[in-house]
Amino acid sequence: MAQYTTRQPAILLLSDGTIFHGKSIGISGTTFGELCFNTGMTGYQEIFTDPSYFGQMIIATNPHIGNYGVNDKETESDSIKISGLICKNFSFNYSRPDATESLEDYFKKQSLICISDVDTRALTAYTRDNGAQNAIICTDGTPIEELKKKLAQVPDMKGLELASKVSTKQPYFFGNENAKYKISALDLGIKTNILRNLAKRDCYIKVFPYDSTYRDLAEFNPDGYFLSNGPGDPEPLSGAIQVAKDILADNKPLFGICLGHQIIGLANGISTFKMFGGHRGINHPVKNLLTGKGEITSQNHGFAVNREEVEAHPDIEITHVHINDNTVAGMRLKSKNCFSVQYHPEASPGPHDSSYLFDQFLSML
Repeated sequence: MAQYTTRQPAILLLSDGTIFHGKSIGISGTTFGELCFNTGMTGYQEIFTDPSYFGQMIIATNPHIGNYGVNDKETESDSIKISGLICKNFSFNYSRPDATESLEDYFKKQSLICISDVDTRALTAYTRDNGAQNAIICTDGTPIEELKKKLAQVPDMKGLELASKVSTKQPYFFGNENAKYKISALDLGIKTNILRNLAKRDCYIKVFPYDSTYRDLAEFNPDGYFLSNGPGDPEPLSGAIQVAKDILADNKPLFGICLGHQIIGLANGISTFKMFGGHRGINHPVKNLLTGKGEITSQNHGFAVNREEVEAHPDIEITHVHINDNTVAGMRLKSKNCFSVQYHPEASPGPHDSSYLFDQFLSML
């Protein structure tokens, strides 16, 4: 259990034995997870509450975190989902007219452990060069050898099923019940802004737990189906993969984002792999191969579909590619009403270049 104290020396221990030093922001304890960095310069609250980050510790590349406080309306879920934060300058004071509280108080309410005063430029470069790995933040003075033993027991993200940790326990509704369209959404870690984007396009959404069946989703008699983003490895999600197969077998309109994109790939025999470092930020360049236009996108994923297998599949067409590394950023089925993207068209945070994809989904309904 975390306890609140004055700022004390703190350390970040990586699984390869590397140690970075910093200070506690006043919440004492230890926390662990997969280390990854996000290059976004704004939107830290949305990042911290994004269910896709469950089980991960975030390195903030923006040197100032907390300077505009938090606002209750800018969360992507009902709680903080990251397991820890590593930052350079933690702002205990904030300035924004519509902020509801400080980031410090927000963290204290949910006992999120944070280490600040870290050389995050060096840490980000180290992570970029050495790949994502598990790490532990310690702000309570626990001996290094004991921390190493704890860290050795932390499971690797590869093969880890985490959607069950963040999915809703009971179905719920979002939007106007008199809306023109009805959507059944499988919650693998859905972001609230995805629901907002669908609702403002005259959709009434019923959100289902991750382990729901196609029959469960179909009972709502929807016009289309949605597979959400979420954390962890997609391969253990056999139930969600079967749901995708069943939707496609009935040729119902289907849209998948991020983890949902990977699930659609697996449902069509396309394997996924864990990336060396992943894509996390709000400035990732993507090319739409259908229009030839570029998009600046918001991304958060550590797994991807196998491009060679997608290209060899007779019924799948690559629609978008990530310009930095040529990974598959979007695909569609030629014979089905189905498409998916590996990034976040709802952004939050991020640019709105890709919001047209929600309109594209509605055109299929």
